[in-house]
Amino acid sequence: SIYVGYMPWSFMDESGIMDKWADKYDIEVDITQVNDYIQGIIMYTDGQFDGVTMTNMDLLTIPAASGVDTTALITGNFSNGNDAVVLKNGDSLEDIKGRDVNLLELSVSHYTLARALDSVGLTERDINVINTSDADIASVFSHDSVTAATLWNPQLQTAMEHPDAVKVFDSTQIPGEILDVMGVKTKTLEENPEFGKAITGAWYETMAIMHGNNEAAIEARKMMGNASGTDIEGYEVQLDATRMFRTPQEKLDYLTPERLRETMKFVSEFSFKHGLLGDNAPSADVVGIEMPDGDILGNESNVQMRFNHEFVKMAAEGEL
Repeated sequence: SIYVGYMPWSFMDESGIMDKWADKYDIEVDITQVNDYIQGIIMYTDGQFDGVTMTNMDLLTIPAASGVDTTALITGNFSNGNDAVVLKNGDSLEDIKGRDVNLLELSVSHYTLARALDSVGLTERDINVINTSDADIASVFSHDSVTAATLWNPQLQTAMEHPDAVKVFDSTQIPGEILDVMGVKTKTLEENPEFGKAITGAWYETMAIMHGNNEAAIEARKMMGNASGTDIEGYEVQLDATRMFRTPQEKLDYLTPERLRETMKFVSEFSFKHGLLGDNAPSADVVGIEMPDGDILGNESNVQMRFNHEFVKMAAEGEL
């Protein structure tokens, strides 16, 4: 779907990079754009796709919580300013108390807000959440009656054009917690390891092309900007607020099992508190989450979410 960290998939499709790597491993990979983010995840969960782009929280709370064993094959980046709490007529986060806050309920925006409130000793009881779709939230924020919102780019970029908009908290304050992944069905990956190799190879070739100032990099970012409804300048603003893992080794160095375990503990607890792990979930540990070192966070008899570094390690060692 349309998001700065997902646009490399569009580029590798249009440029032929995905086809090249698929041909290398004698398979076919079709990349499809779904403009409704949540709908794309639901379609994946229902069996219509083998993989989908989503955040770590949405992977846990939609497919994994529904019993669809899913592997985070590519963890491409994390939000480093792309998600934010924005106020009008307020200079600090404390000014949000008592306000209606527009956001896509139970999304990473909701998670960002919860983490923000916690940082200043507030809770969701101190505000009132107004559920607003990601398609509408930028235009809704322009209304005089709306004075607080939590949203992500590119809608965040539009909201910040309002003369009274003040960003009072963003994801730079929770680094590494909002991860963007290509989640794939674990069964598909186990039965077709060449799928993992092709996807991983195509991803890191794209990373190598798009970063830099040479002609190929500029053209790649221009294509991604156009595909996401902006231009290269607008795309680069969003890219600056995204920590992309440009090489396989950079990902391995940052996303250690210890860091992933801490992050997913936060995410699991938030998800349980908001009823996102199922009506009958007894605790935040109801879904088991496998770490890259094989350790399990949560229920060892119900592992439905996995972080797999096998193919990234192959890429780092030049074995793809």
